[in-house]
Amino acid sequence: MVRVDCSKLCPEWPCEQPDEFKHVWVIAEATEEGVSEASLQMLTPALEIARKLDSKVVGILLGYNVSRHADTLIKHGADEVIVVDDIMLSEYYPEVYGQVVVDLARKYKPEVILIAATMRGREMGPYIANTLRAGITADCTDFDVDEKTRDVLLIRPPFAAIMLAYIKTPFRRPQIGTARPNVFPVPPADESRRGEIKFEKTSILTARSKLISRKILKREEIPIEKAEIIVSGGKGVGGPDGFKLLEELASILGGVVAGSRKAVDAGWISHERQVGQTGKSVKPILYIAVGISGAAQHMIGVREATRIVAINIDPEAPIFNQADYGVVGDYKEIVEALIEELRRLKEAGPGAVEELIREYTQQAQAVGQG
Repeated sequence: MVRVDCSKLCPEWPCEQPDEFKHVWVIAEATEEGVSEASLQMLTPALEIARKLDSKVVGILLGYNVSRHADTLIKHGADEVIVVDDIMLSEYYPEVYGQVVVDLARKYKPEVILIAATMRGREMGPYIANTLRAGITADCTDFDVDEKTRDVLLIRPPFAAIMLAYIKTPFRRPQIGTARPNVFPVPPADESRRGEIKFEKTSILTARSKLISRKILKREEIPIEKAEIIVSGGKGVGGPDGFKLLEELASILGGVVAGSRKAVDAGWISHERQVGQTGKSVKPILYIAVGISGAAQHMIGVREATRIVAINIDPEAPIFNQADYGVVGDYKEIVEALIEELRRLKEAGPGAVEELIREYTQQAQAVGQG
C-alpha cells in the first residue's frame, strides 16, 4: 500500500492514510415498501470490487420503518448491513440523509462507496463527497481495481462517448462512484445467506428545509426503464407526427415510446423518455430504433437490450453495426407496413399478437440466459 505524504496535500484535507479504510459500501434507497431495484443493482459491481479487494460488501440502509428490509440486501449479496431507522428520516431531505452517511463514513471509514444515480443519488452523492473531501465519479458504466494499490478504477464515457475514461483517486478515501439504473443487473437472491445487521442512531434533529406538500403524479404507462418492449424515435422521424406513428406501433405491441436526445431537444418527446448517456439506461427484450443514427451516447443506454431492431434510411448509419436486425428504407413505409401486418394478425384471432410476443419473449430470454 502506498503511503501518502500528508504535508504535500491540501491543508483542508484531514491527514488520513488509504490503508485506514476498508469495505465496500452500497447506499440503499428504501421506503416502507422495500429497497429500490436501482440500489440492489449496485450490489453487482460492489461484489466484484470486494472480491478483488478481499473485502466485505456493506449495505447502508436509511429511512423510517425500513429495518425489516436489511435482510433483502443480505440475500442479494451484502455481508453486513448498517441500519439507521429513525422518524427523522421519514421524509427525504438531501442534507439530512447525506449527513447521516457522512457521520457513518467518518466512524467506519469505508474504502469505497457506491450509489445508484437516481434523483436522490445524484443529489446526495456530491454532498457526501464534498463533505468528506473525497472525489466522486458519476454515471460509471464499469468498475475495476488496481490490486497493487487498491485504487478503484471508476470507468465512464466522456461527453463525446468515443472512448472510456479510467478515473482513480490514489490519495483520498473513500472512493465514490455512481451508476445509473439498469447499467448492472440485480444479483440473484440467495435465501440461505446470512449476515450481520448493525443499528446506528442519528444525532441530526432538524433539517433546514421543510416539506410543505407532496403530489403523486400518475403515470399513464410504465417507465421506459421498466418496459420490455420499446419503440424509440430519433431525428429521422422528422417531427411529432412521426412519434404518433411510433405510439401506434408501441400500442399494438404492448410497449412504450422513447426517444433520442435529438428528439428530446427538438421537443418531440419528454426528457423522462430519453434513452442514452444523458437520459436513461433501458433493458427491454425488444428495442426498435426508428430514425436513430446510433451515436455512442445513445447506444450506452441500450447496451442491456436483448434484441435491437434498427430502421433507418441511411445504410451507413452506425446503429446497423450494433443492431441484431436492420431494415434500410423510409421509416414511414416500414412502420406502416408493420402496423398493418400486426393488425391483420390481430384480426385473425384474439390474442394472436400477444401470443407472438410471448413466444418471442421466451425465446429472447432463453438466448439472453444462455
